[in-house]
Amino acid sequence: YAQPCVPTTPHQLPALPLQEYAHSIRLDGDIMLGGLFPVHSRGERGVPCGELKKEKGIHRLEAMLFAIDLINKDPELLPNVTLGARILDTCSRDTYALEQSLTFVQALIERDGSDVRCANGDPPIFAKPDKVVGVIGAAASSVSIMVANILRLFKIPQISYASTAPELSDNTRYDFFSRVVPPDSYQAQAMLDIVTAMGWNYVSTLASEGNYGESGVEAFVQISRESGGVCIAQSLKIPREPMPGEFDKLILRLLETSNARAVIMFANEDDIRRILDAAKRNNQTGHFLWVGSDSWGSKISPVVQQERVAEGAVTILPKRASIDAFDRYFRSRSLSNNRRNVWFAEFWEENFVCKLGMHGKRPGSPKKCTGLEKVGRDSTYEQEGKVQFVMDAVYAMAHALHRMHRELCSGYPGLCARMANIDGKELLTFIRAVNFNGSAGTPVTFNENGDAPGRYDIFQYQINNRSTAEYKVIGHWTDQLYLNVRMIWTSGDPSVPASVCSLPCKMGERKKVVKGVPCCWHCERCEGYHFQASEFMCELCPYEQRPDQNHTGCQPIPIIKLEWHSPWAVLPVFISVLGILATTFVIVTFVRYHDTPIVRASGREMSYVLLTGIFLCYAITFPMIAAPDVAVCSFRRIFLGLGMCFSYAALLTKTNRIHRIFEQGKKAVTPPRFISPASQLVITFSLISVQLMGVFVWFATDPPHTVVDYGEQRTQDPENARGVLKCDISDLSLICSLGYSILLMVTCTVYAIKTRGVPETFNEAKPIGFTMYTTCIIWLAFIPIFFGTAQSAERMYIQTATLTVSLSLSASVSLGLLYMPKVYIIIFHPEQNVPKRKRSFKAIVTVATMTSKLSQLTSERPNGEVKTELCEGMDTSMPSSKTTYVSYTNHAI
Repeated sequence: YAQPCVPTTPHQLPALPLQEYAHSIRLDGDIMLGGLFPVHSRGERGVPCGELKKEKGIHRLEAMLFAIDLINKDPELLPNVTLGARILDTCSRDTYALEQSLTFVQALIERDGSDVRCANGDPPIFAKPDKVVGVIGAAASSVSIMVANILRLFKIPQISYASTAPELSDNTRYDFFSRVVPPDSYQAQAMLDIVTAMGWNYVSTLASEGNYGESGVEAFVQISRESGGVCIAQSLKIPREPMPGEFDKLILRLLETSNARAVIMFANEDDIRRILDAAKRNNQTGHFLWVGSDSWGSKISPVVQQERVAEGAVTILPKRASIDAFDRYFRSRSLSNNRRNVWFAEFWEENFVCKLGMHGKRPGSPKKCTGLEKVGRDSTYEQEGKVQFVMDAVYAMAHALHRMHRELCSGYPGLCARMANIDGKELLTFIRAVNFNGSAGTPVTFNENGDAPGRYDIFQYQINNRSTAEYKVIGHWTDQLYLNVRMIWTSGDPSVPASVCSLPCKMGERKKVVKGVPCCWHCERCEGYHFQASEFMCELCPYEQRPDQNHTGCQPIPIIKLEWHSPWAVLPVFISVLGILATTFVIVTFVRYHDTPIVRASGREMSYVLLTGIFLCYAITFPMIAAPDVAVCSFRRIFLGLGMCFSYAALLTKTNRIHRIFEQGKKAVTPPRFISPASQLVITFSLISVQLMGVFVWFATDPPHTVVDYGEQRTQDPENARGVLKCDISDLSLICSLGYSILLMVTCTVYAIKTRGVPETFNEAKPIGFTMYTTCIIWLAFIPIFFGTAQSAERMYIQTATLTVSLSLSASVSLGLLYMPKVYIIIFHPEQNVPKRKRSFKAIVTVATMTSKLSQLTSERPNGEVKTELCEGMDTSMPSSKTTYVSYTNHAI
């Protein structure tokens, strides 16, 4: 201390007052440690310090004193070396703590006394300040940051017991700072893991202004952005000096994103209490899902009288244990045995609600303190949560000094010369290398940034059946989360409430993410033939597949074919069966009456060819309806046009023969060539062979096979989509197959028109003409029906039915007009089926000539005159009353 003197210059340094230690604790020792504790809260209206903090201040401070006592008594740790302490009050304010921490560096500042003189002229004598080799503290991150900036300049190592701001992990700026608690970056990761485990992806954050709150939220936001699974709806900040109504405004702002029910809080306990109170005032009990950092932990003060609004809150706290030895120590403290703690008297008044003498801190207290009160007996007591970490911080410094002493002093008892002036940088190296079991039995180590490993307990504030609230441990976090799901929300609904921007999409729906907010999306159904390929994509199913019922995958499209029981098949089959029976009946009749005049006059050989064609036209219905395979497809190709070809080749040969006979008769009396039955068969089968040749070429170039046509019944609704099993016969191939038969039909029609003037007594020319006219009408109707339904969903049924019915109708017309009259006469009028006299070719030609003249004069003479004129020149013996069937089979050619 400086002797009392009056400085002669205005720049003198004041001598330290005698009451220098009135607001600090000093313990003598060989090595001095500094201590920073929030003994008092922050003052208001310019006052630096406020009310006493019993737990955070006194408990933690006493923990440091207790740890120093244990170390000094330990013969194995720092033997013959005594630890001392200089403990200061930060008053929970960073600027005030900065002023106080200057005490720690006074010994390292050289004082210039050249300008200072005492009144008598003697030079002043300065008291030598304590040299602090390391500092334990501070509590708040903002205080630790402020102090660390000073201590690093003087290379004084610092170990915090409660500062968790991620900013302090920056080893380039805070290289002399270490901590026995994990940084908030670990805490933020643990909180993010909790949010993810709860199934929440849309949350808001709430931070107290300052390093702890802001850096904690920043770490959470950064980690959530990197993981990509959680989106931040709002990031709100609680002002350091909040205005009236500020917390109500914060609640209303949180409600703007009402889906973000989870609120991540990095706030001090005062702000936590006030935000819960604001939620209660705004009738939002049960709406918010609070997730609190270690500043909330398992503290009672933030939730007192606000149990319902805080119910369900999930909080985090560094894993800790209660130190029983400290409990015994603290319960034994009294005013008489704890005079070293200058704030203990104030604690005594606060703890027991009494007043100590005239100068007590509680002038309004109703009673006086007796001094005989006992902690834990006359007041409630529960060990503060950071006591363990305070003791671990002191022990970490002691173990570092012990290893340093062992290396530098080599077993020398007490401090050797090399440790008389401890180098802070060298001590920091030993601090970072410590590894021991702390007061709770957990390892105490530091990484390269001075951070402790992350070990957290996860709590939930629950109200049990007896309406009592308590914090329950529901899990822990050590590099990864371990959560006991069965212990969550056991008092009410066991299901975890939601905090999501958008509800999960249903099966078969893709997410259309809102730009810039990956946790918010709109759900879009995978429509049509698309299926949900991934969470964000719909893809088109392969052509032969359709989406399943949920649109989550694809399944084969059902394959159908024309079934025998289908209405589209029943009618064609019925007509075909009737036609086959009728054709068979005609054939049997003709065979039975093979030598009768009517059968012979019809041209037996050509009739059988024509009846075969008619039979095939009816029979093709069955392979057209049968289930497609290679054999069925082969039959379709062969017989589709063959029946018509047989029919119209025979009819064409007949009409051509009649035409040639009568045309030849106009020119000469000699019959034309190739009118015999054998010639007619040759001509007919020559025409048929063209069709067969075309079919064989078709077989060679494109062997028959089946295909499944998925386009024919590919409806808008995939549920109705069907694949049609069919033969590989295109519309063009069908036209080509039937085209030749249609050509024969058209040619036959032309000849029928040309021979329309032939007398009806000659070889059925007129029935053939009527047959061809009717057939042309049928096929003219067939074409628009067949090709007009190409886009119909019922295309297969309509086209198959149309084609088979058209073939059957064509056959029926031929059968009905050409053969049914003959069969009728054969069966019911056998008296007309008798032979008549044969005519010469000359007579036939004469009749043809007369008929031609009749047709020419019809338009020139009145009715009756032509007939009279012609009758006079005709043979009077020509029959006129009965039909005569003339056969040319025996005429000479």
